[in-house]
Amino acid sequence: MRNALMAGLLAAVACGIVGVYVVVKRIVFISGGIAHASFGGIGIGYYLGINPIIGALVFSLASGLAIGGITRKTRLSADTAIGILWAVGMAVGIIFIYLTPGYAPDLMSYLFGNILTVPMTDIYLMLGLDLVIISIVTIFFKEYLILSFDEEYATAIGMPVDILYFLLLAMIALTVVVLIRVVGMILVIALLTFPAAMARLFTYDMKKMMILSVIFGFLFTLGGLWISYELNLPSGATIILLGGVVLALAFGVSRLFVKKAAPDKE
Repeated sequence: MRNALMAGLLAAVACGIVGVYVVVKRIVFISGGIAHASFGGIGIGYYLGINPIIGALVFSLASGLAIGGITRKTRLSADTAIGILWAVGMAVGIIFIYLTPGYAPDLMSYLFGNILTVPMTDIYLMLGLDLVIISIVTIFFKEYLILSFDEEYATAIGMPVDILYFLLLAMIALTVVVLIRVVGMILVIALLTFPAAMARLFTYDMKKMMILSVIFGFLFTLGGLWISYELNLPSGATIILLGGVVLALAFGVSRLFVKKAAPDKE
């Protein structure tokens, strides 16, 4: 349980910061493509006898950069590039797992997450990845603020838009790796978007949005972990379901307040 709480906090930091950029820039499905493509790295990790998370890290970074390169340098659209790498990554993972002698005991935890089985080695890796993400965002915060809302203006004033975009995709890839052991690669999109989307209901300030997103992400993880323990349910799916219910309620309440605040037409 101690490891689970630390993993939940580290995951909340990563998804809270990067998730804001994903939601504001509307690149949610790029995150999903990178997450599913990372399965290829997990399969290769099993085959080579190394930590599958290391394999997922390398494959996620390669997939993110490939998506960026295809969309920026070719005529293929983003959704086509995502679909190609999504399918290829999954296929590579399945083939290498099939070729690996014996049985892959932790495979389901990478697909659907199991926060209760996160070892200390993965926590140290998650901490390192969080520090990298925080450092990049701190250094380039103003640049990413402009890039998130007006990419054409960023290009016009001479910002290295392509480099910043590739760096953002790399941060998404790192976040995917952080979240894999918590909610699994199939549910990564939800934890990347739910806290950030909820934070956006309360503020449009990027710094405040990131802080709120981190807090919401940790509360979803903590609440889902407690519910899964009490009801004996899968932890990853319970975390996401709790986040979805809370987000739906928040949207409903916010719409209700907007209607009450609207002036009477009569």
